[in-house]
Amino acid sequence: MDIKNIVVVILLVAVLIASVVQTFQLNELQSRMSATGAATAMGAGQIDTTDWTDNEKMNYEMHGTIPARFGGGGSAGASMVGGC
Repeated sequence: MDIKNIVVVILLVAVLIASVVQTFQLNELQSRMSATGAATAMGAGQIDTTDWTDNEKMNYEMHGTIPARFGGGGSAGASMVGGC
């Protein structure tokens, strides 16, 4: 096989592995949200933010972080996208 073909196959395998890992992570997050009551009867995949503070709503909308009292994790840095 040509070196380009080997590199392409390696990259495709890496993307496949990342997709499988992300699928398991999404399933775990979805089950954790439903177990903590964050997901309600409002609709599948929607989060009830009625009792959240304005700061918690802003952090969720801007950074995707769920408050720690709903099982979002102890440190905000570990659950934030991009680590900012």
